[in-house]
Amino acid sequence: MIYIGTKIIKAERGCDITGRTAGKDGYRLQYEDGYISWSPKAVFEKAYRPIDGMNFGLAIEALKLGKKVSRKGWNGKGMFIYLTTGSIIPVINLKQETAKKLFGEHALLECDATVNIQSHIDMKAADGSIIIGWLASQTDMLAEDWRIVG
Repeated sequence: MIYIGTKIIKAERGCDITGRTAGKDGYRLQYEDGYISWSPKAVFEKAYRPIDGMNFGLAIEALKLGKKVSRKGWNGKGMFIYLTTGSIIPVINLKQETAKKLFGEHALLECDATVNIQSHIDMKAADGSIIIGWLASQTDMLAEDWRIVG
């Protein structure tokens, strides 16, 4: 079987597993759960990238891990995207007129008790507003300047 994985770790080059400077060329790794290990330089550098130069696929994986990400090339300060997990909203107590305003003229039937909102990516814009359902451009998808910001 073949596997691919994504983890966010802290790494110190040139340190042994105890954190002391080592004679071997490698990295001391600390995982989010506190587990510590050591990796040879070539193995480490083939498997890991810094979090401030990721491709879009790694940025998506970071979103799935609950991180906020942005592009270095974005002009606005404080801009980032984040994953909003789906939810089921009860509409049983909504008046039909209010439901039509929220979900469209034909989106609900009189018997609908809930609306399922799918998981999606939202953006905090430079002006502080939230953009619901942000979509990536081809430039965003091909960029290698994605970084974790929170």
